[in-house]
Amino acid sequence: MGFFETILFPFKWVVSWIMWIFHEGFVFVGMDPASGWTWTLSIIGLVIVIRAALIPVFVKQIKAQRGMQSLQPDLRKLQQKYKGKTDQLSRQAMVQEQTALYKKHGTNPFAACLPMLIQMPFFFALFQVLNGVSSASDGGKGVGALTPDAIRQFDEATIFGAPLSSSLLHGFGTEGHFSVVVLSIIMILAMTASQFITQKQIMSKNMSEEALASPFMRQQKMLLYVLPVVFGVGGINFPIGVLIYWTTTNLWTMAQQFFVIRRMPTPGSPAAKALAERRAKRGLPMVPLLGEKKAAEPAPVPASAKKTQRQQPQRKNRKKK
Repeated sequence: MGFFETILFPFKWVVSWIMWIFHEGFVFVGMDPASGWTWTLSIIGLVIVIRAALIPVFVKQIKAQRGMQSLQPDLRKLQQKYKGKTDQLSRQAMVQEQTALYKKHGTNPFAACLPMLIQMPFFFALFQVLNGVSSASDGGKGVGALTPDAIRQFDEATIFGAPLSSSLLHGFGTEGHFSVVVLSIIMILAMTASQFITQKQIMSKNMSEEALASPFMRQQKMLLYVLPVVFGVGGINFPIGVLIYWTTTNLWTMAQQFFVIRRMPTPGSPAAKALAERRAKRGLPMVPLLGEKKAAEPAPVPASAKKTQRQQPQRKNRKKK
């Protein structure tokens, strides 16, 4: 067992157990254990469990992203302060001040990518499980919690005539190859389109003008077009079961972001202005947004500290001599 497989081993067990539990649950309610739709729903159930468990991490991601946006003015001042200084002491001082800024705003550049990083081991584990299903279907070996019988059922399971363990790259010349090609292309397009729409709606509706003008967001705009292409090209090697998983998790992300943009938008963004207008039309007060600092209320002045006007003594009229 290689180093990569050793790291993914516990994730493979978690993925296989969740799929097996959902599969047995669907069989219990009367679905065919060998049906491709039973296994497809098991994969969707896997997505629901993983994404529901990641909701607290997603909330931290939102706070981290908004913290990154709020520190952009201070970050630009810091960059201007050390502009043109390439000596080691200046670079070290800049890193220290930048770290202090991240700490002050309670964020860091990696927190925004945390949900994606956590999901990747499960994605690769599912990829290995499905590849293991294909290789173990003739050997009589189990894969994680999946028994040899379950593996045989999965390997023979199809939806719309396409085996779940087949991929576009390896679907030519196999049984149902036309269905594999058509379904794979549809799933790849759905996967890349949902990812693009999710990122596009964040940039167009849920970011302030100041954040969009930052160098960090210029890099994000490049990734907006690069990542769908990368996943689209890589998708030709993904089994249909993996494409179902990734498309489902992208749809979850898209719906989740839609809810956040509508109900908890970034302060200063077009979505925040639209929310304020909706609440104003309904006569509702505007509540503080997630990640928005409340305005400091003036401290009450104690009664003893209040200044009182001094009464001038009345001048008595002197008697004329």
